[in-house]
Amino acid sequence: MKLLAYHIENNKLRTVRIASVEIESPTVRTFTFGDERCKTGEPGQFLMIWIPGVDEIPLSILDVKEGYSVSVAVKNVGQATDALHRKKINDIIGVRGPFGNSFTQRKGRVLMVSGGTGAAPIVFLAKKLASRVSRLVFVIGAETGDEIPFKNRIEKELLGESVQLIVTTEDGSLGVKGLATDPLKALLSEEKFDMIYTCGPEQMTRKVFDLAEEHDVALEASLERLMRCAIGLCGSCLLGKYRVCRDGPVFTADKLREVRNEFGILKRDLYGRKISIDTNVHH
Repeated sequence: MKLLAYHIENNKLRTVRIASVEIESPTVRTFTFGDERCKTGEPGQFLMIWIPGVDEIPLSILDVKEGYSVSVAVKNVGQATDALHRKKINDIIGVRGPFGNSFTQRKGRVLMVSGGTGAAPIVFLAKKLASRVSRLVFVIGAETGDEIPFKNRIEKELLGESVQLIVTTEDGSLGVKGLATDPLKALLSEEKFDMIYTCGPEQMTRKVFDLAEEHDVALEASLERLMRCAIGLCGSCLLGKYRVCRDGPVFTADKLREVRNEFGILKRDLYGRKISIDTNVHH
């Protein structure tokens, strides 16, 4: 009953005032606000952020600090995110959550792989693990150097003797030219890792999953799908037999094997139809 009450309370919409706005890249901004229920948020969990008069969107938790301060990062990709980007300090937004499960926090040798704003839950997790692991390799990728989110945050808060940062850009303007998955073959061939954590575009996480399977390394992936209700009712985030919002968003390799015919290949559109990822082909 306590767990049910917890979920019911988390699902209630609360209005909050934006406490700060940080520019992470030309298209990514971080919004921080105070909310008591979010103090329980863990890496991998997400919130539903309501932009009054526009829409409600799911965003991964980037950070939780003392004083009920929670941060989310959002890339400007459409009407709702553009409306949020235009919000300023003291403007009102709505919040529901935290929702979903979280990453397990393993010790030992850890590899983290993220693409774009998929780095948000990985950065949150890295902060929790940086002082506990013997080695942490953090691979972050984007199209250009300007679009690498959280780079300053990572360098300031995470880098140390046990933490290595590898940056990849598709145009080669910063770090290694290529995709975030490109350095992995060499890393996995040269080192033995105890766990791989990943979040980003689903085709990227599928490549990371395939490499983890090839090298027999445990993996957890936080998936990004269309989420409208966040409580498992609407079915817009279906992945095989799983509702990503309710059964995830963090999935182990064991669960991903069960849906490997869809994972990284198919998703749902606004009408619940299966479509090929990054195409308009219906199935």
